[in-house]
Amino acid sequence: MSKPQPRELTVIRKSFITTNMLRITLGGNNIQTIPADQESGYVKLIFPKAEQKPLIRTYTIRNQRANEIDIDFVLHDDGGPASTWAKQTQPNDTILVGGPGPKKLIEESTDWQIFVGDMTALPAISVNLEKLPMDAKGYAILEVMSEEDIQPLKHPEGIELKWVVNPHPGESSNLLLSQIQSLSWLEGSVSVWAACEFSGMKTLRAFFKNDVKVEKENFYISSYWKLGSNEDQHKEVKRIDTETAA
Repeated sequence: MSKPQPRELTVIRKSFITTNMLRITLGGNNIQTIPADQESGYVKLIFPKAEQKPLIRTYTIRNQRANEIDIDFVLHDDGGPASTWAKQTQPNDTILVGGPGPKKLIEESTDWQIFVGDMTALPAISVNLEKLPMDAKGYAILEVMSEEDIQPLKHPEGIELKWVVNPHPGESSNLLLSQIQSLSWLEGSVSVWAACEFSGMKTLRAFFKNDVKVEKENFYISSYWKLGSNEDQHKEVKRIDTETAA
């Protein structure tokens, strides 16, 4: 199947989900070029730069309806091109969107599940939680920047949500790990879905691989950003890390 070409989508509306998370709904004439059932897949937002390569930023499809998709943006004071665009954009503006790329869903065949992530991973974790069977059990450790960023999430009763407030994301590589280490470990096989800042990801990866030995096929982990780096710099660090880890 050939990848669809980037297409221009139109901003339909924008709304704050929480203090630091802004939802932009995209639609328009070209929305049908995004296939159905792409929630938790990613798209590439393309920002042209005069006489230079365009900037490309990666975001998760949080919701998809017949003629719309929602993308949730974490807002920072020193926002990059995407969050700056999200703050400034108005209905009827357009943006070039590539993708979608593959969906990232947790392995459901295990006895229980662990999700762990910061606000950049919250859209993807939210989709995962909604898609789990109702009898699923386990934990979701969710790091947010403020109490006001805690949002109601649809999830199976057996998945316990633990919210961690950290106004300085990315500065403590052990923050999420310490939460995982304090959990009551359940019986049976576990699958893990984890995504966060690069240094936190490395700490979590070492723990899940070496200490609790999660099976490779039951383990998704990714760094979605790196403190002090833009997406292009982070991509290069990720590439080197993947080669070294292999």
